[in-house]
Amino acid sequence: MVKLVIVNRAGDANEVEADEGMSLMEVIRDNGFDELLALCGGCCSCATCHVYVDPAFAGTLPPRSEDEEDLLDSSDHKTENSRLSCQVPVTPDIEGLRVTIAPED
Repeated sequence: MVKLVIVNRAGDANEVEADEGMSLMEVIRDNGFDELLALCGGCCSCATCHVYVDPAFAGTLPPRSEDEEDLLDSSDHKTENSRLSCQVPVTPDIEGLRVTIAPED
């Protein structure tokens, strides 16, 4: 199990455990964070699973794909640390990762 910290829009942080091989979006959804809509179910065709990733982990995550980049460009809340959580795989390398759910567009 990989331990992660999820911060909701109100700023409340919760530590959760995730199975390797899941996507970050699945972990957030399965742990009851209803504000993360994830409307496309992880197909990288919407931006409703937008999160901000702790900058300390930027180098451990795969780079954004062109599709992910295009979808994030449609968000008014995109930052340098923005990711679509459906595109972030849970691996042992992200143990302790802290992500904040981005505001809804």
